[in-house]
Amino acid sequence: MVKLGVNVPNFGPGTRPDVLRAWAQTVEGLGFDLLMVSDHVVVTPDVAEQYPAPFYEPFTALSWLAGITTRIRLGTTVLIVPYRHPLLTARMAANLQQLSGGRLVLGVGVGWARQEFEALGVPFGRRGALTDEHLRAMRRAWADEDDYRSGRIPLWVGGGSDAALRRAVLLGDAWHPLRFTLPWLRERVDRLRAAADELGRPVPALAPRILLRLTDAPVTGADRRAGEGTLDQVAEDLRQLRLLGAESVVLDPFIGDPDETNHPETAWRMLATVAAHHSETEHA
Repeated sequence: MVKLGVNVPNFGPGTRPDVLRAWAQTVEGLGFDLLMVSDHVVVTPDVAEQYPAPFYEPFTALSWLAGITTRIRLGTTVLIVPYRHPLLTARMAANLQQLSGGRLVLGVGVGWARQEFEALGVPFGRRGALTDEHLRAMRRAWADEDDYRSGRIPLWVGGGSDAALRRAVLLGDAWHPLRFTLPWLRERVDRLRAAADELGRPVPALAPRILLRLTDAPVTGADRRAGEGTLDQVAEDLRQLRLLGAESVVLDPFIGDPDETNHPETAWRMLATVAAHHSETEHA
């Protein structure tokens, strides 16, 4: 059975503490397995185009949501690894794992916002190498230091490049691709398996994040992304992802308009529809 998660907007004009609380209670109440949020530290102009302020820092927000929820796992999709000192990240993650009762999933990536890197004084051109160095340091800290130990924290490695696939094989527990077409994913899964074979390592689990946009009429065309279309199309996408080996799938109901954050009920209705259909299908 594929476990379903939700990417919850922790940004935008309609996002406030009471709205985040309602998101968490709704998602957990609908039976979803995982609640994930995004990561940015400085809302520079390039960030604001996609993720406008206010932007709630993920470790802070998830720690608060851990106290509001009881069952649902909590995670990042994705934490930009080079933005923080690796020992700080390792400590915050370990503490959140402890405070939440072992519910953390740490999705990680290299980042893309050049202006934000500049604001933080982190070299944009070294973000891939820094991510690898930081992840190794975090794993050492979790393994070697009592203060950082907190049980196994799953690392989901994002990105679709060959370097990201190798990073997932070498340093991750799962590969976490974001918002894609199924043909693209199939080709990349083949590359992932080839990279694992080349490196002599196990193939990491598949834990994708897909768009969720329900429509009355079918969406057609080669550029249709997984999760976009009628309920039947979305259900078939989930079936195809399961056949590809996906153990968890995160649904992302944010289409791209910041005004959506003022009307979360629209996303909640879509999520309720998919959750009910998925439960009926899995238990049929």
